[in-house]
Amino acid sequence: MKKTMLLCLTWISLFCWVLAGCSTEKETLLPHGEQTMLDIWNGAGSQGTQQQLLDARQQLRRPLTQTDFSASLQEPYTRTASNEIHSLFPRLPNPDLVLYVYPHLSGTEQAPVPGYSTVFPFYQRVQYTLPGERQEDL
Repeated sequence: MKKTMLLCLTWISLFCWVLAGCSTEKETLLPHGEQTMLDIWNGAGSQGTQQQLLDARQQLRRPLTQTDFSASLQEPYTRTASNEIHSLFPRLPNPDLVLYVYPHLSGTEQAPVPGYSTVFPFYQRVQYTLPGERQEDL
């Protein structure tokens, strides 16, 4: 019973709001000015305003020099795939392990292999941080 009464009151109040909205006139809500839209578009009667607008634009303009377009000034602000990945997902430290392989004989024919150095990462895979996961500089 209470549910149907509440639903009925809701519908009656909604209906009253709609009737109140439709009862107002267009001229009271949107008063019409002296100019038509075509006059406003053509700028009739507002030559002083047009001139003020052009003067304001001229004051804001500044000449562009060649230094404004130099690549070295724009490079820190340029987004590339490389700097996006490195800034969003920095690598966790993975120290390198330098290993020296001594000269030896290899294979069934015992071929001599000269000594050489090779580098292995300490961890098997490169690990990345999630955005905001690690705060200090890497």
